[in-house]
Amino acid sequence: MAIVAEKNLFTLHTDHSTYQMKADDLGYLLHLYYGERAEGSMEYLLHYGDRGFSGNPYDAGSDRTYSLDALPQEYPVRGNGDFRMPALIVRRENGAVSSDLRYAGYRILDGKYELSGLPAVYEAEQDQDVQTLEVDLKDMETGLLVTLLYGVFPKKDVITRAVRLQNEGQELLTLESVQSASLDLIYGDYDWIQFYGRHAMERNVQRIPAAHGAHVIGSRRGTSSHQYNPFVILAEKETTEDFGACYGMSFVYSGGFQAFAERDQYDQTRMGMGISPEGFSWSLKPGESFTAPEVILSYTGKGLGELSRQYHRILRHNVCRGMYKEVRRPILINNWEATYFDFNGNKIYEIAKQAAELGVEMLVLDDGWFGKRDSDDSGLGDWQVNEKKLGGTLGDLSERIHSLGMKFGLWIEPEMVSEDSDLYRAHPDWALAVPGKKPVRSRYQLVLDFSRKEVVDYIYGQISSLLDTVPIEYLKWDMNRSIADVYSNGAKPEEQGKVLHQYVLGLYDFLERLHRNYPQVLIEGCSGGGGRFDAGMLYYTPQIWCSDNTDAIDRVCIQYGTSFGYPVSAVGAHVSAVPNHQNGRTTPLKTRANLAMAGSFGYELDLNRLSEEDKRQISIYNQEFKELWPLIHSGDYYRLSNPFCMKQDQETAAWMHVSEDQREALVFAVLLNAHGNPSVPRVRLKGLKADRMYCSRETGTVYSGAALMSAGIVLSDLKQEYGSIRIHLTEMKQENGQSREGEIQ
Repeated sequence: MAIVAEKNLFTLHTDHSTYQMKADDLGYLLHLYYGERAEGSMEYLLHYGDRGFSGNPYDAGSDRTYSLDALPQEYPVRGNGDFRMPALIVRRENGAVSSDLRYAGYRILDGKYELSGLPAVYEAEQDQDVQTLEVDLKDMETGLLVTLLYGVFPKKDVITRAVRLQNEGQELLTLESVQSASLDLIYGDYDWIQFYGRHAMERNVQRIPAAHGAHVIGSRRGTSSHQYNPFVILAEKETTEDFGACYGMSFVYSGGFQAFAERDQYDQTRMGMGISPEGFSWSLKPGESFTAPEVILSYTGKGLGELSRQYHRILRHNVCRGMYKEVRRPILINNWEATYFDFNGNKIYEIAKQAAELGVEMLVLDDGWFGKRDSDDSGLGDWQVNEKKLGGTLGDLSERIHSLGMKFGLWIEPEMVSEDSDLYRAHPDWALAVPGKKPVRSRYQLVLDFSRKEVVDYIYGQISSLLDTVPIEYLKWDMNRSIADVYSNGAKPEEQGKVLHQYVLGLYDFLERLHRNYPQVLIEGCSGGGGRFDAGMLYYTPQIWCSDNTDAIDRVCIQYGTSFGYPVSAVGAHVSAVPNHQNGRTTPLKTRANLAMAGSFGYELDLNRLSEEDKRQISIYNQEFKELWPLIHSGDYYRLSNPFCMKQDQETAAWMHVSEDQREALVFAVLLNAHGNPSVPRVRLKGLKADRMYCSRETGTVYSGAALMSAGIVLSDLKQEYGSIRIHLTEMKQENGQSREGEIQ
C-alpha cells in the first residue's frame, strides 16, 4: 500500500521515498520524516526541551518542553505559538489573527483527488497503486475546517499536496495567506536553489546556503513571471548532479506565488510554497470554501539530475494532456522575426511555400492579422480579421497554406486590450484599473478583467468563432505585460483581495473550454516568452515558448535552467536569423538547429532569405528531427556541464538524451568560448549501461559504456567558437563474439 494509517501515524510510501507525520496526544499534526524509503515509526526523531521564549500550548499544562515553535509541523499556522513562516494566516471577524488547528480525522481513497477549476496532476493509464490521503484539521473556536490533500504516485516518486478550507463556523473569516505545502526538515545542512531572471533571460540558476533567516522568492505580477520561477529545490550541501539528497517543489499555478526556505533558531529548515500573500485577501463566509492550488513534491537521494527526471516524467505523463501529449508536434515556422507587423497574405504565403519545400509542417501567423494592428499600440481586443491587410479572408489564407500540405496556426493575446480599440471604447470598465487613477501602461496595453465571467465569455466567443469558421490547428497564446492595477469594477471593495486569484481561475476556465471543445488544436503558452512557464499552464498548453530570446548561446543557459524542473517536450525553441535580433550575435546554423532540437523545434525567420546551402541543411535538420524526436522528447535527460560555471579550460556546454532501455543516446555539445592552442574538450556521459558497447552513427567508432561514463568522449571536432556537435550512439549487439549495431525500434 502506498498509504498506511495506524494509531494516528500516517506513512506515505513511494518506490524510493517515505513521508511520515503523526497527530500527537494534543491533536497537533507533526511532521516526522521525508527521505529515503524506510519502515517503522520515525517519532523517535522528535526532541522535547524547555526552550526559552518558545511558548507552550495551554493544553500542555505544566509541560514546558512542548512548544510548536520548535516542533516540526505539517501545516503551521499563525497565532499558535510558532513564530516561523506560516502556511496559513486567518483573520477573524473581530480582527484577531489566531488559529489553532487540531487533528479531526482522515480518509484514504484509491486514485488521485481532483481540484475543481484548477489544474492538477492526474492518474494516467500506466500508473499503479495511486492513492489519496485526506487529513482533516479543525479550529474548534472558529469552526474552520482545513483538509490536507496528498496524492501518492509510487512509481514516479511523487507526492502532490493541496489544501481545502471550509468555514463551518458562524463568523466571517478572512484568509490572508494560504500556502499549499509546507515541509519541516529537522536535520540537515541545505542549499536553496531557485531560478531567477528577466524578460529574454529567464531561469538563471542560483544556489545559495539556506542560512539562518527566511529566503523568500515569488511574483507580485499576477503571473508566475520571468523574474522567479515557481519551482525550487532544497539540496544538501554535498549534493551534485549525480549524488546526494534533494527536495523539489513545483507549483501547479500560473499566478502570483511565494516560495521560501527558512532555517530556524534550532537549525531546522522549513520549505513552503503557495499563492503570494501580497494582494491576496479571501473572505470566507459561513458555509463557504476555498481550494488552494497544488504543489508537486518529490525527493531523491541520487542527485539533482534524478530529481529533474522525476519531474520530467510526472509533467510529461500526468500534467500535460490532449492529442499532442505523446505524439510529435509539427515543425513550424513563425513569421514574427521575419516580418514583424509588415506583412500581407502574399508575403506570408511565400514564406510558407519555401518552408513547405524544406519539410516544415506548419505556418504560424503572428501578431498583426486582426483589427487596427500595424503596431503594438492599438487593436488588442478586436479579434476580427483585417481582410484589407491580408488581401482576403483568414479562411482564404488558411486554405492557401493547407494547399501546400501544411497546417495553419495563429497568434492571439486574449487577456489584453488596447486603449485604441473598439472593445475598450465600448467597455472601458472591462479593463483592470483603479478608479480615479491613470492606469500603468505596458507595451501600450491594459489587462482585461478575467476575474469577470462576462469578460471571459465575450473574448472566448470571439476566439471560438474563428476556430469554428477557419481551419486552425495551433494557437500561440501570448500575454505581454504584468498586472499592476489590481481593481475589478465587477467586485465590491471588500472583495478586491480575490481579484488576482479569480483572474487566474478565469484564465483556466477559458483554456479548459478550448481544450474540451477544440481537442485538435495545439496550444503553445507564452508570456513574452517564459513569463508564465509553470506546471499550471502545462495542464492546458503542452509546450510553452521558452524565451523571446532566440539566440542559441543565450538559449544554452536559458534551457539549462529550465531543464531542472521541466521536460524538453515543454520547451518551445526555434531557429532564428543571424545576426540575432535580441543581441546581435552570429552563430552557425548547425548550432541554432541543435539548440532548437532540445525543444519543440521550429523556425523564426524567412527561409527565402537564406543561401541554397543553408536551405539544404535545413531540409536535412528537419528530417533528422523527425527521426530523433522519440529519443529527444521521451528519453531521459542528463545535464553534462553547467554553463553558468565555466572555467577557461572547460567551456563546453553539453547535455544528452538516453532512451528508456538505454540502447540509444544523443549527445549535444556547444563551444561557448574558443582560445588559441586550446586543451581538447572532453565530456563524461551518463545514463548508459556500463557493460554495453555503443557505436557512433556519425563516425562508426565503438565505445564501451563504462569508458564513456568514466573517461568520457573526446570532442576533437569542437574547435570553432559557438560551434556545436551532435553524437548519436546506438547499442552494439554481440553475436558469435562479433559486435554489430543493434536494431533501434
